[in-house]
Amino acid sequence: MAKKDKLPKLGLLYLDYVLRFFDRSNFKGWPDKIEQVVYHWGNDKDRFIEEVKRKKIDILIGNIPATAYETFKEIAKALPHVRFVPSIETQFANKSKENVTLFCEKHNLSHPKTKIFYNKEEGYKYLEECEYPIIVKRSYGPSNYGGYYVHKVKSKEDAIKLFDKKKYNPMYIQECIPLRADIRVMLIGHKPACAFWRVAGDDMEITNTSQGGYMTYEGVPMGALELAVEASKAAKAEYWACDIAEYDGKYYILECATAFAAFPYFRDWIGQYLMWDFSGGRFKKPHIPLYNWEELGKINPSLLRTMRHLEFSKYIPSADGAYYINDKDAKWDVELTEESVPEDIPDNSHLLENIKDEDELPEVVKEEAKKGEEIHDEVDDGDIHIEEATLTELMTLHGMEEDLAVEVLKFIKTHKINSLEELMQIEGIDAQTLKVWAQNLKK
Repeated sequence: MAKKDKLPKLGLLYLDYVLRFFDRSNFKGWPDKIEQVVYHWGNDKDRFIEEVKRKKIDILIGNIPATAYETFKEIAKALPHVRFVPSIETQFANKSKENVTLFCEKHNLSHPKTKIFYNKEEGYKYLEECEYPIIVKRSYGPSNYGGYYVHKVKSKEDAIKLFDKKKYNPMYIQECIPLRADIRVMLIGHKPACAFWRVAGDDMEITNTSQGGYMTYEGVPMGALELAVEASKAAKAEYWACDIAEYDGKYYILECATAFAAFPYFRDWIGQYLMWDFSGGRFKKPHIPLYNWEELGKINPSLLRTMRHLEFSKYIPSADGAYYINDKDAKWDVELTEESVPEDIPDNSHLLENIKDEDELPEVVKEEAKKGEEIHDEVDDGDIHIEEATLTELMTLHGMEEDLAVEVLKFIKTHKINSLEELMQIEGIDAQTLKVWAQNLKK
C-alpha cells in the first residue's frame, strides 16, 4: 500500500460475556476510527452481519469462542469481502481437541499418538488393550478448567471408572509422554515473541499454574521454538500459541490456538504487527528480539500486567567501530502470513454430528445475554463481590477458564453464599485455586 492509499476500516469483534483480548489502545497511532461490533448470542447472526456492512468494516479483529465457531463460519460466508483476523480457518484449532489433532495430522506436525472414539464400545475395547498410563481429556472447547479436565490414568480399571463417571463424548485418549514440565510458546508473525516452561509443583502430574505449578523463562530449547514456528505457518496465523512437550530430545504439540492469555504489552505487540500488515508498511514492523522473555521474565508479574507499549529497536553499531550481532535473533524475523483458504481446514465431516454450538449454551448465559448488560472496554482490577459478580468479572480471576466461570456463575445464582470456601463444591476448584482467587474475589 502506498502511503497515499486509504487505510482499511478496522472493526473489533466482541461477544457478550466473553473476555476481550484487544481494545483500541492496542492499535496506538491508528489515525482512523476503529469500530466495535458485538455479537449478542441467540438469533443475532443477521443483525450482526448488517451492522458490519453498515459500518463498512474491511477487517474484523478478534477471537471466536468454540461455542460460536460454526455460527461465524456462516457469518464469514455472508461477508466475503471482510477479512477476519485471525481467519476462520486459522481458528479451526480453537474449536476442540479433535480439531487440534486433525490440524497436526494434516500438516504432519509432531504430536502425541491420539485415539478419538465416537463409538463407546470401540473406546472401551481400546481401554482393554492400550498401554498405560494414558492421558484423557475432555475434547470439546479450548478450556480445560485449568487442567482439571486433563487426567493421567494409570490403569484399565481407573480408565473405565473415569469414563463411566465423566461420560466424555468423544473419548479422547493420548499416549502419555513423561514430563514434569511443558513449554508455552507465543508467536507474532510466525516469530516466537514469548516462551516459558510450565513446571509441575511437588507431587503434581500436570503443569497448570492454577493448580500449583510454576513458570520459568530460562532455557527454552530451540527445538520447541522451531516446532511452534512450523505450526504457526501451517495455521497461517497472525498470532498463535503452542503448548509443547519435550521427551528424549523430541518435541510434541499438546495444544495450539489463537486464544491464549497474554500480558497487555504482548497484545500491544500484536496490535503493532497488525497495523504494519494492514497499512502495507506505513506503520513500522515491530522488532521483537528472540529470547527477550528471559529478561522481561525477571520483572515482577504485577508490573508486567500494567506495562504497556514496550518497544525494541534493532542494534545499530556505534560510530567508533564497535559492532555486535545477536546471532540467535537472525534465525527468524516477523513476517506476513499467507491468505487462508477453505482447503486449509482438515476434513472434519465425521465430526458434524458431535458439533456443539450456541444453542447448547448454559441457561445462565442465555439469561444474561437477554439482559443486554454493557461490557466495558477495560475490566476493573478492583475487588469482585461474589453476590454481584458477572461472567466477565469472573473471567479476570487468575487461571479462570470460560467454562469454569459459567459453572461458578450458575452456582452463585442458585446458592446463598456464606463463604468463598463453598465454591469448592464445584468440580475443578480446590483450596489452592481459591486462595489465589481470594486476592480479588470477596464475600
